[in-house]
Amino acid sequence: MLKRTKPIERRTPLARTGFSRKPKSPFSSLANATTTRYRALAKRRVKKPTVAEGSKYLAACRGEPCYLNVLCARSDWADPTVVPCHDNRLGSGKGMGLKARNDRTLPGCMLCHRWLDQGPACREEKFAVFDCGFARWEPIRARKMGIGEAA
Repeated sequence: MLKRTKPIERRTPLARTGFSRKPKSPFSSLANATTTRYRALAKRRVKKPTVAEGSKYLAACRGEPCYLNVLCARSDWADPTVVPCHDNRLGSGKGMGLKARNDRTLPGCMLCHRWLDQGPACREEKFAVFDCGFARWEPIRARKMGIGEAA
């Protein structure tokens, strides 16, 4: 009859070590293929605008009247509740959890801004109101920022 023996168990786990290249190897100075690929992608990546570049557009909206003119009574005076209103279209960079680019902003009072973002109107009506206000605001912003003629 065969005797059963107890299997050998290791008391300490095996140490994990990575593969290392030999120091005198001609390939020891080369980077890994995936590292090289990621470096190439990073060079080609489009650079995002910095906070300083976007803040000049937001600063241009200070002290201006509301350009949406949906719910506000007057549009010829600077309301203290005027803030930059961003465009809400995908083409302007808007997305889930993302705000649109700062160059697509116009000054709007608190009431009109709330109507634009959470109001009951349909999207087409909101886009039409934003485009009308932006067409009036763009040349004024360009003159205020010293950009020259707006395209």
